[in-house]
Amino acid sequence: MEEETLYATSNPLYGGSLGKNINCWRSLSTCTAKLQESSVAKLQGIQSSQRRLLGSSAYELHRNDSFSKLSLEDIDYFKKILGEKSVIQDEDVLSTANVDWMRKYKGSSQLLLKPRNTNEVSKILKYCNSRYLAVVPQGGNTGLVGGSVPVFDEVIVSTSSMNNIIGFDNVSGILVCEAGCILEKLDSFLAEKGFMMPLDLGAKGSCQIGGNVSTNAGGLRFVRYGSLRGNVLGLEVVLPNGTIVDMLGTLRKDNTGYDLKQLFIGSEGSLGIITKVSILTPLRLSSINLAFLACNDYLSCQKLLLEAKTKLGEVLSAFEFLDCESMELVLSYLDGVRNPLPPSNFYVLIETTGSNESHDKEKLESFFLHSMERGILSDGVMAQDMNQASSFWQIREGIAEALMKAGAVYKYDLSLPIENLYKIVEEMRKRLGESAKVLGYGHLGDGNLHLNISTPVYDDTVFELIEPFVYEWTSKHRGSISAEHGLGLMKANEIHYSKSSEAVHLMASIKGLFDPNGIMNPYKFLPRSLLSQHKEDASLHGPEI
Repeated sequence: MEEETLYATSNPLYGGSLGKNINCWRSLSTCTAKLQESSVAKLQGIQSSQRRLLGSSAYELHRNDSFSKLSLEDIDYFKKILGEKSVIQDEDVLSTANVDWMRKYKGSSQLLLKPRNTNEVSKILKYCNSRYLAVVPQGGNTGLVGGSVPVFDEVIVSTSSMNNIIGFDNVSGILVCEAGCILEKLDSFLAEKGFMMPLDLGAKGSCQIGGNVSTNAGGLRFVRYGSLRGNVLGLEVVLPNGTIVDMLGTLRKDNTGYDLKQLFIGSEGSLGIITKVSILTPLRLSSINLAFLACNDYLSCQKLLLEAKTKLGEVLSAFEFLDCESMELVLSYLDGVRNPLPPSNFYVLIETTGSNESHDKEKLESFFLHSMERGILSDGVMAQDMNQASSFWQIREGIAEALMKAGAVYKYDLSLPIENLYKIVEEMRKRLGESAKVLGYGHLGDGNLHLNISTPVYDDTVFELIEPFVYEWTSKHRGSISAEHGLGLMKANEIHYSKSSEAVHLMASIKGLFDPNGIMNPYKFLPRSLLSQHKEDASLHGPEI
């Protein structure tokens, strides 16, 4: 049997070297009894090599030999506990589940399981743990760092069938639901009750709340409602050995023992699978106002943020920015989008949300006029209706789509001190020259930059100029290499740029304690060499949870 290996490369994207080196397996559902023996052989054989962007330097990633290969007996067991319809082997369905939405990362899983409740998840994980079958949890599969798709042949466990709303308290605003509920559908449900979800993402139409929590998603209104770590009140999770842990509290105050749910928020499925969530939701206020503004330079954007915090205070709900390169790209690649202002170097989108329409609008108008008088703004316009407001948001939210249409894109999600946030964009432009377009946009209100490098095709020379420079620069300026996208496969080996050696070793110890067999979302989140070391140590010391 050939050894399975991933080789790092700077040209990983689907259709590049990764796409060309992947051999598809036949689905078992198309095999007859006469071909069962050959089917097992196919399940046990995987492509000899794949190429994937794994980090800033080239190295090999081998499939963990301790993981078992999927067998027909395994498939029969899953059909027994889940039923035929929840055990997916269809080639077309698997081809979608194996690839992330950017078509950047592609796995080779031959099995997708769709449990309908927590007990079924428990049975799946208990069996996989006993059989040493690696597992990748999958929600809406909208991630950007390869965290939600297999690396090799891991079994995909989808939460999409676990999409029930369990309860809602219309006094406290506390929602309890299953992990597979789509964010936009939850928001629509809450709208009927006069409430809203505390996060808003571009992928809200397909992302699931369980995935949002497991990646600690940020989003457009973080500046107003804060992180999921503050809004999630409780979780139900299934550990790798099948143990169901009920932490599904609905209390805003509970100061008893360790706050264990925080271990699972942002853990990217590395410690277990989130099955239920209780979350505090804010009231949906009736007064929403939006302004699209222009600034001559980044310093003016910083001054405008301070002015917004001072003058708009309690009603400020979003503060987004984009540079002129981002605007040009959106206008070039998206139909029906237009710039409501004359060309400028920077643009800022400000949203206010309150309960008194006339007061809130007057407040925003006063802020606008005062900023113009001080020379912070060069121009601006306030949305007069919902259609105009939607067109403003379309510019900001359409950047990612425009980048995909433009060709190859290298994406970085950085958290930096606001005064340094745009400097890395300028540094990268100097570094790359005419070989690439460098764009900067993001959530300025909470110091989150989306740095994007756009090129016609993927280029080794460009990649080598980007990494590890982007991580080194971020670390030097005491930033984080992942503000909200997570680490996944892309940045698992780069965590040391943001966390101390002691902190990373402690994380690896926690992973080893919860998942001693390492079956949960392997090869991701933490450095692979460190996880191997801790696994060896765990085999000699300490009990499994």
